[in-house]
Amino acid sequence: MDKVTDNPFKTGKQDRRMNSHTALMIVTALFVTLYLVSNIMAVKVIGLLDLFFFDAGTITFPFAYMLGDVLTEIWGFHTARKVIWMTFFCNILMVICTTIGVWLPSPDYLSETSDAYNHIFSYVPRIVIGSLTGFLLGELSNAWFMEKIKAKTKGKRLWVRTIGSSAIAYWFDSLPFVLIAFLGVVSTHDLLMMIALQYASKLIIEAAFGTPMAYAAIHAIRRYVR
Repeated sequence: MDKVTDNPFKTGKQDRRMNSHTALMIVTALFVTLYLVSNIMAVKVIGLLDLFFFDAGTITFPFAYMLGDVLTEIWGFHTARKVIWMTFFCNILMVICTTIGVWLPSPDYLSETSDAYNHIFSYVPRIVIGSLTGFLLGELSNAWFMEKIKAKTKGKRLWVRTIGSSAIAYWFDSLPFVLIAFLGVVSTHDLLMMIALQYASKLIIEAAFGTPMAYAAIHAIRRYVR
């Protein structure tokens, strides 16, 4: 009996679909992880020469935006929106779990460790509330503007839409985040400096590092899934 061979066109299409699914899972996992890490790092405020103040999460946050650009560029706004909402609920789950950890008792000989944990994660809910507000406003607007700029530029000049969409979206993110997370905690001067420096730092990191990485990631994914 002759062996029936698989349809090469069907097999190729299935392989591309599987590769696309795998790439989407990897990008999504990194996207969620970077946002969770950024929220925890944001507890620490970095001061440079007593002039510039920003939270440590500013360092990692632009790379999450970069992955948001990759999601929108490869899989479109609707898929990016689903991932954004999933990340939103993952952040809420983190707050619930870490808050339960704060409430649970600890032995006396580990009081120093317990106090450190409680100090950090008692503050995280406020950070996350600010972050989630800025996250939804910023990330959704970033994905939306990127899609609109892509249509206007007819898919050309990726750097225009990655930096252009971020330049708008970072205002929607930085302003509510800093106000909710740090209002009443730092002085008004430091608060304004944090907003300005956080916006500028994120945009510089996005332009200098995030956009080249987005180019590389998008190129690699397109080669992998084709």
